Amino acid sequence: MDAGDGSASLWTAAPDIDLDGDGVLDGVRIDLDGDGVFDDALSDADDDGLADHAALDLDDDGEPETGRTDDGSGGWALTGGAAAAPLRWFALDGAEHARLPADVDGDGQPDELLDTNSDGLADRVLLPGAQQAYVDTDSDGRWDLVLTDADADGHADGSGPV
Repeated sequence: MDAGDGSASLWTAAPDIDLDGDGVLDGVRIDLDGDGVFDDALSDADDDGLADHAALDLDDDGEPETGRTDDGSGGWALTGGAAAAPLRWFALDGAEHARLPADVDGDGQPDELLDTNSDGLADRVLLPGAQQAYVDTDSDGRWDLVLTDADADGHADGSGPV
């Protein structure tokens, strides 16, 4: 992450906070905004050893107001916050939803949504455990491309139409 002065910052730490409420430590408390309080957090949702989610508590009330997600490109996209409308998404059957957790493929398991262009509509979805991701390449809300990671190395090695 950019430290704001043009330099990159690198942190290494063991998880010390449970961000998703499942009883397992999955995030690292950190002071990203430089206010001297460990009220922000980084987490590794895809278990590749690199943080890909940041939750920022901008008003120091203990609740994150905004989030950022790194989709693997190195750019951190806005993922919404308390003041933003719920992230909208489309299921594979074409029905639009705004409820969370998202279950795009209808398998009963929560899927991870990303809004890389900050328009309030999910344009990428990661299917945990399935080594698959859906991508909306033209920002129309419909999934155009499915990426597969057959060897589970965190990099797509196949793609095709949905």
